[in-house]
Amino acid sequence: MHFKIIKKDIKTRARIGEITLNGRKFETPIFMPVATSAAIKGLHTKDLVESSNAEIILANTYHLYLRPGDQIIKNSGGIHDFMSWDKLVLTDSGGYQVYSLSNNRKIKEDGVKFKSHIDGSYHFFSPEKAIQIQKNIGADIIMAFDECTPYPCTKDYARKSMNLTHRWLKRCISEFENIEKNRSKEQFLFPIVQGSIYGDLRSESAEFISSMDLSGNAIGGLSVGEPHDLMYEMCEIVCDKLPEYKPRYLMGVGTPTNILENISLGVDMFDCVMPTRNARNGMLFTSEGKINIKNEKWKKDFSQIDPNGSTFVDSKYSKAYLRHLFSINENLGKQIATIHNLGFYSWIIKKTKEKILEGNFENWKKSMVKKLDNKL
Repeated sequence: MHFKIIKKDIKTRARIGEITLNGRKFETPIFMPVATSAAIKGLHTKDLVESSNAEIILANTYHLYLRPGDQIIKNSGGIHDFMSWDKLVLTDSGGYQVYSLSNNRKIKEDGVKFKSHIDGSYHFFSPEKAIQIQKNIGADIIMAFDECTPYPCTKDYARKSMNLTHRWLKRCISEFENIEKNRSKEQFLFPIVQGSIYGDLRSESAEFISSMDLSGNAIGGLSVGEPHDLMYEMCEIVCDKLPEYKPRYLMGVGTPTNILENISLGVDMFDCVMPTRNARNGMLFTSEGKINIKNEKWKKDFSQIDPNGSTFVDSKYSKAYLRHLFSINENLGKQIATIHNLGFYSWIIKKTKEKILEGNFENWKKSMVKKLDNKL
């Protein structure tokens, strides 16, 4: 895996980069659509590519382990063949999903015992097993197993959790190196910075993660309920410590505003369920603000969904028609909204790169952020 910086912004830490791995290239900043169970809900992969120009997607280790099972995916030839996806895939380690099962899991030094949300059966993830499962799934980039520290938590708990994540990382690396000796296809392991909202812990974790000298680095444990300003503060601290010439991946973030602000701090990669989940609930992101298409005000609005939109649905369908589809619970409405939102996230990333090249990113970001949270 190779990462190079193409252009740095003149006023912020934003940058355009290029990642090359397994015979493919993509530019950063990049947003990775979330294909939780090897699918973007309601979308064919053809629609996914056409709407968002996706070069890499995220799939979920926890969900794929439970259904259909990592051995089935392995036997199919790996996740790319399984879902007929000829581009890149990143899998998370399952740590966040296990964290979200707070009432149905037990964390110990050797790993985590948890209860399936599907049938109540018990399972166990160790750092080694998380790597083995991701090896079977066959993603291009895989994540170290970590404990996603909850918010709020005491500093004492955050430190213990961070240290556990660091010890688990060493075990992940050991298992990863053993597996890599016998692999025909390369995979690349990213470690994860933790430390909750405590700046000194974040700094310590970032330094430890950097010392492992892996292909890229991730920032976890944010966007879990903390105020946005605290998220940005932690990201700034971490980006200051992580090596410049490796990609920085902020996990599970976020809104268009979150993405722009964190790009300005030096983050390169993002993923989030927000554009697709919000779309299925009738919430559209646009360059002028947010639209709840279920609202009565759109019932007789025959204007385009988004005149400035970049996908075919934006000019083809009206707001009134899309509202009608949601009012009768027609799945086509969810599909159209999903295509639009993924297209909008793609547009945000595209404009970001243009503005960095022009040397006008900071001013453009400030003007965009003022509009993005408007409720239309």
